[in-house]
Amino acid sequence: MTEKDEQFLRLRAVMDKTGKPKASIYRDIHLGTFPAPEKIGARAVAWRLSQILRWMQAPSAYQDD
Repeated sequence: MTEKDEQFLRLRAVMDKTGKPKASIYRDIHLGTFPAPEKIGARAVAWRLSQILRWMQAPSAYQDD
């Protein structure tokens, strides 16, 4: 994925793309086994598509950097 193709995904899009419910996403972020979101505004967070795709390639082997 090139920088040009990078995009931010909001929570609903991450849930749709991964099939994971909200509670599982935040639990796995806490455990370090799912990418953490980035702050994109005063009251908004989003996930980088590239990080979600990396997680999707090997969910059980993912470790947060």
